[in-house]
Amino acid sequence: MNSWLGRRFEVSVGAVAHGGHCVARHEGRVVFVRHTLPGEHVVVKVTEDRGGSFCRGDAVAVLAPSPDRVPAPCPVAAPGGCGGCDWQHASWAAQRALKADVVAEQLRRLAGVTWPVEVEELPGGPLRWRTRARLTVDSAGRPGFRAHRSHRVVPVTDCPISAYGTVDAVADRTWPAGAALTVSVDALADTHVAVDGEGGGVAVERAARREWRVSADGFWQAHPDAADVYAEVVEGWTGLEAGESAWDLYAGVGLFASVLAEQVGPTGTVMAVESFRPAAVEAAENLADLKQVRVLAGKVEAVLRAAEGPDPAVVVLDPPRKGAGREVVEAIAARTSRRVVYIACDPAALARDVATFRSEGFTLEKLRAFDAFPMTHHVECVALFTRS
Repeated sequence: MNSWLGRRFEVSVGAVAHGGHCVARHEGRVVFVRHTLPGEHVVVKVTEDRGGSFCRGDAVAVLAPSPDRVPAPCPVAAPGGCGGCDWQHASWAAQRALKADVVAEQLRRLAGVTWPVEVEELPGGPLRWRTRARLTVDSAGRPGFRAHRSHRVVPVTDCPISAYGTVDAVADRTWPAGAALTVSVDALADTHVAVDGEGGGVAVERAARREWRVSADGFWQAHPDAADVYAEVVEGWTGLEAGESAWDLYAGVGLFASVLAEQVGPTGTVMAVESFRPAAVEAAENLADLKQVRVLAGKVEAVLRAAEGPDPAVVVLDPPRKGAGREVVEAIAARTSRRVVYIACDPAALARDVATFRSEGFTLEKLRAFDAFPMTHHVECVALFTRS
């Protein structure tokens, strides 16, 4: 079959799919189309074709627009432009509805669970929320973002979804070609810039009634309200009592471990596990006043295989985008934990782990989804599992 790369043709657009695109069909093949919305009739330009049953493309002309279509607030959020935002051409309400459809579809297809999903707003609106951004410098020394599924750098002078003090603080300067920039603005409104992982100092953040010190290029939630919201959900769902034990897996700098420590009190225990050693060091420093917390650095799978002490009454886990995986879920299920609170940044990974938890005797009891990444296809979910 000849490659369709560069071809243009008209399609009627179908349902949204995971990844920031919609599904269309042409001459017996599936076409994953960006920059469109369900129900639209568009002209597609094929941008990637590796053969097989599908290809990828951009909507380069909209012949029949959706009523949910709006002007994109960023000039490079367009075909051939920045790959960071997926839904700038959709109203904010429509973005949340699309994300809800994706989460529900992944749960249904991968976990066999039918669940009504509503994606909740976080405060502040869909713009200027991102307090942490990663940029790449092009050959001319200009910072920018990668194009979609490409190493090509799209230079920017601003970013409408990024908070003031981030992208605008580095866009007017020339940087070493090829450098990676991590720029953040913390709770004190101080800007931190790390170049290739060096410099930037320590950011001060506030969440869960505590102050946190985090490396400028370390992990912290990009949305300024996300950490507090997730901590509140975890606190409300654990049902922990004083003197009990709990685990915080993929603990980062210790946010959820602090919540668990307050609940179990000085007579309880919390084991926090983080594989990235610098983050584990920061967790130990941030939680030094909570003597009931023990921070372990190591891969979660390996730590759980060797874990001693009482079984946790509750396990909280916030795995990376790929999810926890079968080995970790089985290790949790082998204990007598009555509840598991799972924070997920990828609907497909969540759904796969939901299926594994169900096969291990757990029931999905609650699920909340949050639009912590407006204008992008990303969505954060928090799920509660209980023993069946």
